[in-house]
Amino acid sequence: MKKLVRRILGVTNDRNFMHIIENIEVLVSKVLSIFMVIVILVAITDLGIFIFKELFTIPYGKFNTTLYKVFGLFLNILIALEILENITAYLRRHVFQVELVIVTSLIAVARKIIILDLEKIGGLDIIGLGVAILALSISYLIIRLSNSKDAS
Repeated sequence: MKKLVRRILGVTNDRNFMHIIENIEVLVSKVLSIFMVIVILVAITDLGIFIFKELFTIPYGKFNTTLYKVFGLFLNILIALEILENITAYLRRHVFQVELVIVTSLIAVARKIIILDLEKIGGLDIIGLGVAILALSISYLIIRLSNSKDAS
């Protein structure tokens, strides 16, 4: 009975408890990495099927009208790759890289702008996207300048 109480108290010790939490974080990160790889593979397959259908179905000249959708699918894959890079960087260093998060956000906003249908969106939404790009760009600049000062 005393051994059981000591083990329980040992687990609740701050250092041991933090070790358990860190192990859980690593496990969750690994599972997320595996899921993200699956998502990327499915997205690449979806893109390949979409491009194949657009190129080899009648009418053949229809590909130009769906080019924005292809760009959107490409950017989805790039965003997924950036998220995977965030996860693997966390596994390597156990630190979130803010610069990578901002770049991923910029790619996501750029994707939104590229696939934007200007006939269906209002001016306020466009202003909001512009403000988001400006804020993310300034954030990226601040982080880059901060990292370059730390490196020198």
